[in-house]
Amino acid sequence: MMNLRRLVCIPLILFALNPLYAVNLKLQVLQVFDIIQGNSVENNLQEKELAYGAIKGMLESLKDPYSRFLEPEKYQEMKVNLSGNFFGIGIHIGMKNDKLTVISPIPDTPADRSGIRAMDTIVSINRLTTEKMSLDEAVSKIRGPEGSKVTLTIKREGVEGFLEIGMLRAKIDIKSVDSVQIITGDVGYVRLLSFESKEATNELIASLKSLKKKGMKRLILDLRNNGGGLLSNAQGVSSLFLDQGIVVYTVDRSGRKMGFPVTPKAQTYEDPLVILINGSSASASEIVAGAIHDNKRGTLVGTHTFGKASVQNIIPLGDGSAILLTIAKYLTPNGNNIHGTGIMPDVAVSIPTADITAFNEGKLIYSIDKDVQLQQANQIVNSL
Repeated sequence: MMNLRRLVCIPLILFALNPLYAVNLKLQVLQVFDIIQGNSVENNLQEKELAYGAIKGMLESLKDPYSRFLEPEKYQEMKVNLSGNFFGIGIHIGMKNDKLTVISPIPDTPADRSGIRAMDTIVSINRLTTEKMSLDEAVSKIRGPEGSKVTLTIKREGVEGFLEIGMLRAKIDIKSVDSVQIITGDVGYVRLLSFESKEATNELIASLKSLKKKGMKRLILDLRNNGGGLLSNAQGVSSLFLDQGIVVYTVDRSGRKMGFPVTPKAQTYEDPLVILINGSSASASEIVAGAIHDNKRGTLVGTHTFGKASVQNIIPLGDGSAILLTIAKYLTPNGNNIHGTGIMPDVAVSIPTADITAFNEGKLIYSIDKDVQLQQANQIVNSL
């Protein structure tokens, strides 16, 4: 039988206001546990169910969608995902204006092929409303066995009514780098899709080496629709372009700041740099964009980023479960808060509404020569 006091008391210690008050609160939680177990009409209640319910309730009271409880199988799944693959439909999701929102679909996945778009609001999953659904619960319901079906009900800006999109889950291999090419003259182009895989920085290093062999002297790094990932990758990628300075600061509840410096002697590219960003650039993407901007290393082109950049600490519990607790926020090197605010581009360039409509309707196929943001970035990088 699991040790309830161990499971319940550890999280409570984190929120202690003073020793006496904390003890009273902890005793009340244990008292309620005993009352329920001894008097509830449901006489088959398990300690684990009550303990998990208490932990989830405490985390939900924070009203932070990124602080959440992971049952043992979900915690194990999260660790497996860091290897770069999982079973699902292939989307980054987050909370925008308190609504479950698609940050971006991962290219060439069921979500991408089925027409899921960045900034789509997910109204329901398999007809279960997401109105009061936690982020972790939504992820759990979207993922599942390979070949099984999941249906998302979508609300899309500019489209009347709702879209119901069904798709089959598949193995999702997270590629960090999607496109590596010389687009004009000596201008190299790399699209970095995700910071989730532990190999993201190494993939980018290999891409830069490949482009240098082809004569690259200017670079456009595309972080559009990149939903983010590991802080270590944000630090590593930024260090490829910076020889010194701070990549990002964290600031905790007491106002204590901790800086994450550039990795010494990691810089591999010193020439002109433009970074493309948009409303689906989030988390680690925003850290890199902020580091490049504040260190005056390159030019940001595109639109305002998503604004998701908070620090979650993983705290394992005794039975193989864990909690993810937001313990700090990220600040750019100049001290600007990213979370809820995002990063503004140096040069604002929006995709024309007509192009977005045509793309959503399947009437426009993407190509580099039709990408107005990329064309503007190309002009700018050639002028640097």
